[in-house]
Amino acid sequence: MHLYLVDGQFEIFRCFHGAPRATGPDGHEVGATRGLLHSLVALLRRPELTHIAVAFDRAVAPVRAANAQSDDAKLQSQFGLAADGVRALGIALWPMIKVQADDAIATAVARYSDAEGIEQTIIASADNDFTQCIRGTEVVMLNRNTKKVIDEDGVIEKFGVRPAQIPDYLALVGDVSDGLPGIPGWGAKSTAAVLTRYGSLESIPHSADEWDISIRSAERLATNLRERWLEAVLYRDLSILRVDVPLPHHIDDLRWHGADREAIANFAQSIGESEILDRIPRFR
Repeated sequence: MHLYLVDGQFEIFRCFHGAPRATGPDGHEVGATRGLLHSLVALLRRPELTHIAVAFDRAVAPVRAANAQSDDAKLQSQFGLAADGVRALGIALWPMIKVQADDAIATAVARYSDAEGIEQTIIASADNDFTQCIRGTEVVMLNRNTKKVIDEDGVIEKFGVRPAQIPDYLALVGDVSDGLPGIPGWGAKSTAAVLTRYGSLESIPHSADEWDISIRSAERLATNLRERWLEAVLYRDLSILRVDVPLPHHIDDLRWHGADREAIANFAQSIGESEILDRIPRFR
């Protein structure tokens, strides 16, 4: 049995910028929603998939403004619509409000990945934050853009650190997608080398004279870290995903039994989607 945890926020953003633009019968933008449905159905057609859940940062009823012509407005107007589509497919939905979808997925990994019968948990996202959740080959990430799967060895190969060190790594290097600037001078290679030797921010000696590894510009790096220590700790804390989100489901609730035929047919008609029904592998 395989559990798929889908970063819905990433998926709809990816579909908005990658799928063809389209308008529904009511004249509103629905291209991202159509793309998301096809993307999810592609996952549902995987023979190993038995359990699945989708998390959104926000999935409220869309606001229809007459002058909402910006790309951001067109995307936001589809969040609630996309959530309705997920429900119609019979997939467990986590519409987060007070916390982020990332935290819901990290919590799900901690709660469900060791459940009886679950052989592998797959996080469907390209967000570097999730690499901290990877464990051996039991918990992996699937990048839907590149189609590549990354396991723990893959994290070490890509970043030079273990999954548990990813928050420390991002604190130093920065993470553009999350708005973390990092600490000046700290690049990927120097950060990986220092963290491999010392393990965490707190264990890095404050003075370069105490470092027992050879790093170019070590004195500048140590000085910058010392002067911006509180910032580094804050960035690290912001990168750590929560694992205590009160998710309402038991692992059995995440088992996919098939789409609701009537619900998905009505939903597909509402967005002018004529092909999706033929691709859904199972109905309940």
